Amino acid sequence: MLNSTNYRLLFLLFLLFLISVPSFQHKLLASASESSVHGRSFKRPDPLRHFKDYNGEFDVRNKHYLASAAFTGVHGYAFAGVWLLCGVVLGIFMIVKCLSGGSPSLPCLDHYYLHILFLLLLLTSLAIVASSFVLATSQRTLRRTEKLKDTVVGIGEEAVGAIGRVMRTTKQIQYLLLPYNPQICMSLNSTTQDLRTNSRVIRRFIDRSEQSFDKATHTSHTAHIVVLTVNLVTLTAALVLMLLYWRPGFIILILCLWILTSVCWFLTGFDYFLHTFADDACSAFEEFVRSPQNSSLGSMLPCINDSFSGKLIAEIGSTIHSFIVELNSNVSVMYRLLGIGEGNGELIGLRKICDPFSGAPNYTYVSQNCPHDAIRIGDLPKALVRFTCRGEDTIEECRKNGKFLPFASYNMAHAYSRSIQDMLDIYPDLQRLTKCTIVKNKAEEIVLHQCKPIRISTKLLWASIMSLSIIMVVLVITWVAEALRCTEKPLSACFKTPTSR
Repeated sequence: MLNSTNYRLLFLLFLLFLISVPSFQHKLLASASESSVHGRSFKRPDPLRHFKDYNGEFDVRNKHYLASAAFTGVHGYAFAGVWLLCGVVLGIFMIVKCLSGGSPSLPCLDHYYLHILFLLLLLTSLAIVASSFVLATSQRTLRRTEKLKDTVVGIGEEAVGAIGRVMRTTKQIQYLLLPYNPQICMSLNSTTQDLRTNSRVIRRFIDRSEQSFDKATHTSHTAHIVVLTVNLVTLTAALVLMLLYWRPGFIILILCLWILTSVCWFLTGFDYFLHTFADDACSAFEEFVRSPQNSSLGSMLPCINDSFSGKLIAEIGSTIHSFIVELNSNVSVMYRLLGIGEGNGELIGLRKICDPFSGAPNYTYVSQNCPHDAIRIGDLPKALVRFTCRGEDTIEECRKNGKFLPFASYNMAHAYSRSIQDMLDIYPDLQRLTKCTIVKNKAEEIVLHQCKPIRISTKLLWASIMSLSIIMVVLVITWVAEALRCTEKPLSACFKTPTSR
């Protein structure tokens, strides 16, 4: 009865082999990408190509995309460099002025003593508040990027888990069918090796991506913490110097604040790049959800062409459906031979075998599609064991007890029915792998629940660090003015408001 279905099982396992071949997937993906229009592309200056425009898509593996995205923060990098250069020029001017016997001063500011003092207090307070706000925003951004990382890494983890379950099942089927069909076992062995290779590649990608992601995000967060903590300490020291009015400390204070201001402007450029990258990534995920084959993420998160995957799943469903239909037909023949009506199948313990697939043309898998009186195909050996003639029984004893099925045939039936049941058990995983539902579901989760918060968080981080940088510029200029006002005055004169004669 079961030998006539060997070719069906062979075809079924051949389809499973196709699923696991990476080169086959890449060819399908390449052909789909050549015949489709990709998502949005960017036109940005690329420093690695002499500032020629980068006309490409979102691709974290492309150094030209990363360079062009990093260049979007040029306003921060440029101002940091200009500000540092101005500080060097001012320092050289002051040194030359002092060496020439003069002392730079601004006595005209004496009439604005209270104004300068009030401005210093106000700007220092604003800078302390802004630094604290940037620290809190940086921490919030880190948490949201960590959540995004966990989701993206979860795509690979879920795929590895699905592949692992398929591998264990193929090994089990290989063990069951080895005595009856060595050709299928050889095909399964090749399939298992390909699945193991794919699993290792995905695992290596997950580990490297997770390490790179952690290194980038934690380095950025650590840089913000160090710079802003030093800035808070320096601002607090500025308040103390303002009260003590220790003039030698003014030069050290201004030097530290000048350097910190340059670093803050550099972080402003970097945070704008971070916001640009987050926006590009979310846009790419949105395009992937709308059309996976036309998205720039298609090459990073490869999926089989939708039309092909639908045909592939339908073929698998058709094969298993035909196999079960044939088994049920043979069961009906056995009923007729035994003179038992099909409605009385419970008398011999063998009822209709469950077929979880709908009919043609889609062969949709519905696990609850079976009537209550049907049995799973994996339970078929339990029903057949009552009619199995074991090796220790004689033929006469078997006939007398109604055991007409040879033990060898029972073992073959057990192997094939168990193999088909194993295939049914992993069928949901095959659906998720071929239809790319693992990637699509995670992408939808990112778009619906994570993109908006991370866009807001990175934009708020950039806006807050830029506000702090602007405050620091005005604060440093005010401190320079105060230092020049009191250069040639005795210490007591710096505390007095000038009066006219």
